[in-house]
Amino acid sequence: MISKESLKFMKDLMMCSGPSGYEAETAGVFRSYLSGFSDKVYTDVMGNTVGVLNPNAKFKVMLAGHYDEIGFQVVYISEEGLLYFRPNGGIDKLTVPGLEVEVLTAKKRIRGVIGKKPIHLLTAKEREIPPELSDLWIDIGAENRDEAAKLVRVGDPVAFVSNFRRMGTNRIMSKGMDNKVGAFVVAEVLRELSKRKLNVGVYAVGTVQEELGLRGATTSSFDIAPNVAFAVDVGFATDIPDVPKKLLGESKLGSGPKLTCSADNNIVLGRIIREVADKNKIQYQETAAHRASGGTDTAQIQLSRSGVATALVSVPNRYMHSPVEVCDLRDVEGAIAIITETIAAMTGKESFIPGID
Repeated sequence: MISKESLKFMKDLMMCSGPSGYEAETAGVFRSYLSGFSDKVYTDVMGNTVGVLNPNAKFKVMLAGHYDEIGFQVVYISEEGLLYFRPNGGIDKLTVPGLEVEVLTAKKRIRGVIGKKPIHLLTAKEREIPPELSDLWIDIGAENRDEAAKLVRVGDPVAFVSNFRRMGTNRIMSKGMDNKVGAFVVAEVLRELSKRKLNVGVYAVGTVQEELGLRGATTSSFDIAPNVAFAVDVGFATDIPDVPKKLLGESKLGSGPKLTCSADNNIVLGRIIREVADKNKIQYQETAAHRASGGTDTAQIQLSRSGVATALVSVPNRYMHSPVEVCDLRDVEGAIAIITETIAAMTGKESFIPGID
């Protein structure tokens, strides 16, 4: 079971706002938590935060969970005091009109709403087509440009309003599940391993700018130079209507984390993870990625330097890239357990070259 202390950390992490490139608030919460049990903690120039156990070990294991989130950025302030914006990451424009947002200024968060032309004033044809982001604006209650410009500057990042809620017995909802839940798993694995005697060095990284092209994972893995790496991210839950299982496979909330088969996943490491899970009776779900390679930090870490043995562990997620993403605590617990037990069993002498035992 996840402890009350850990659940408080989860809530604190989810309530942060950190669009890609502007993750400082989230990094601060992550860094403070890791400082309680790590041998060393630091944040690099990109904004990645790293907690280390057994730093003198030659064999290094990296954990990566990105803590950036999708959002927007202000590009223009109109005469009416309305803010026009661009996307920062992969935005689903169907979910945008009517959203409550926060402009993250240098001094404080400024609340606003995303507005558009009322449906009553749309033509029949316009009602059938989702509005472009360029046709939407953020209303912060300013009466004109001068008033708005005293509060907000062009270039300020914008985030969905922070939220976190328990739903039912095991479900959790937040705008930040993708992928603060992965960063949470990474931190909890490090906390669990801090209680064990380790034969390897462990580097738990909250990575940045994943939503813009896996950028934080690229630089942090180059710096750490790991032998093995686990990326923890969310994956599509397919236990909702109209999601084609014949294309994406079957993935249910509460049935365990997803272990992926794709070119980004080292075959030897994948076999070891499954053997550890089976031995410890930890439930998991098998999945073949919906693409052959790419999409998560795993892809970039694998290609770092001369290559890294990588594995992706995914927490099933409903309503991805929306303000109300939903995950299940049982899947989170399973991800923590599988990765913890796999690393704890490592001797530091393993070979992960496919086809050579």
